[in-house]
Amino acid sequence: MPSSTIAILAIYFGYAILELWRSNLLRKEEQTRDDGIVEIVSTFTLLGLTQPAVLFTAGALMGVIAPQWEGALAGINVFAAIALFLILDDMTQYWWHRASHSFSWLYNLHRAHHNARYMSIRLVYRNNLFYYAMMPGIWMSGVLIYMGLGWVYAGYIVVKLLVITGAHSDVAWDKPLYAIKWLSPLMWVVERTISTPATHHAHHGRHADDQATHYKGNYGNLLFFWDVLFGTAKITRSYPESYGVENLPKATLGQQLAWPLFREGTEIETSVGEGAANKAA
Repeated sequence: MPSSTIAILAIYFGYAILELWRSNLLRKEEQTRDDGIVEIVSTFTLLGLTQPAVLFTAGALMGVIAPQWEGALAGINVFAAIALFLILDDMTQYWWHRASHSFSWLYNLHRAHHNARYMSIRLVYRNNLFYYAMMPGIWMSGVLIYMGLGWVYAGYIVVKLLVITGAHSDVAWDKPLYAIKWLSPLMWVVERTISTPATHHAHHGRHADDQATHYKGNYGNLLFFWDVLFGTAKITRSYPESYGVENLPKATLGQQLAWPLFREGTEIETSVGEGAANKAA
């Protein structure tokens, strides 16, 4: 088993044990039977099928379209290689995530992530099965791997998972650090660089009048810097009182996992966001 895979499993199960101990990983407040099914199916499908298939397909297509580019970037500086992944994977994921909150058809693919009325590592990969298959960043990562940067991707994806798992967990690692006054300048930099529990929990807040909620913003995954750069950041160092999306119509299990194949539930026809009336059909 590759060392990067071992590291990813250690991170995920480490947070799982922490949530088991501190906040009841398997029985979150307001969870439903469908929540567990959506999370198990979407997580295992992404990790076991979608992501490997997309990375393989991207490389295979490159072999047909541009065989001369195979391994072309293998010798570049490691910092340049990391920058390529940050731009072509993480920044494009920011825009994909942002678009998912701006266009109704994309939101129907993403709404499963916000149907949960709790925060947890269980949400990290909770999405419609087609959401990740269409995500530009995974395809671009496949291209970079084909061009010789697989060795960088192995480390990059471990760091990214460490950050986004911590950002989703309801055991907030940043909360005790905010209480230490002399760390405040360091945390000022940290919270503007990477996603933290406080900034990402704000994106999952349920009520628009909760000052800690920022549903139409804080889209960053690994880097919160994209939100700062593109004007969608809100930093409060506090956490929403409840999670989910107010007025969001109920979605069936099939619709959460495989819309538009299952359209028997309520579909979102307008942009969903803070203070917006959510129209459903």
